[in-house]
Amino acid sequence: MTNALPIARDARIGPFTAGRIAYGCWRFAGSTPDEATAKIEAALSVGANLIDTAAIYGFGDPGFGAAEEKLGGVLKAQPGLRDQIVLVTKAGIHPPLPYDSRAENLIDSCSGSLKRLETDRIDVFLIHRPDLLASYDEVAEALTHLRAAGKIREAGVSNFTPAQTRALQSKLDFPLVVSQPEFSAVHTDPLTDGTTDLAQELGLALMAWSPLAGGRLVSGQRGEPGSVEARVLAVLDEIASENGVGIDHAALAWVLAHPAASFAIIGTQSPDRIRDSVRALDVKLSRRDWYAVLEAARGEPMP
Repeated sequence: MTNALPIARDARIGPFTAGRIAYGCWRFAGSTPDEATAKIEAALSVGANLIDTAAIYGFGDPGFGAAEEKLGGVLKAQPGLRDQIVLVTKAGIHPPLPYDSRAENLIDSCSGSLKRLETDRIDVFLIHRPDLLASYDEVAEALTHLRAAGKIREAGVSNFTPAQTRALQSKLDFPLVVSQPEFSAVHTDPLTDGTTDLAQELGLALMAWSPLAGGRLVSGQRGEPGSVEARVLAVLDEIASENGVGIDHAALAWVLAHPAASFAIIGTQSPDRIRDSVRALDVKLSRRDWYAVLEAARGEPMP
């Protein structure tokens, strides 16, 4: 029996199969057309075919959708790319409201995303953050309408608590397929708040956003002495050295080694770093390695 935790190269997201390193477009809006194309092509070249964006990404004076428009430009210029990717986008964040998940708004947001993305369907459509003033009946109404109309293939949630996810699922006659929480070696709440448990119970693909803690878990970072980052980086550095990889690879591998974590979303703007990120899939983590990282994050041994 091997001591290494299994890290498969692909995972399921509803009816789709995608590489477990996903590419996120949070900072994509500032790309030139050539830069945007290079990033998407770099991701696809290493099997990172799950592309995650949102209507709010690139929000500013022109309004919504700057990142979607940039991605849409890539897809329009190379129509063959559309069928190579699993396309995820999100709706519901509307500064300064700050959230609006009324049925009419979600439907309008999806239509805007389709236009900007130069496509006729969204593979997976997520509610970006829970709108506490929108009833689950109304959110379900919008998702049901969009799915029946063929504008979205599947639906999911981002930043929802397990109870909120369950409540929305109770109003739908089709299964949600995604839960997208913040999850990293320094943000381990999903392990204890029920998020990873519910993902396994309902068969949700868990897409971890900020798996590198916003750039705090990469080579060259040390963290403030005594901080959670410093403790975790020290352990990740040992794992990285043993595997001949960078700290970022070890940090991504730690997330992906959890049985609920289907995907880790990276957001680097460097094509070389995008291609290099898949080295995380070859990291050999033992059970002791994994728990050592968690203990460093907790600041104490497991009970």
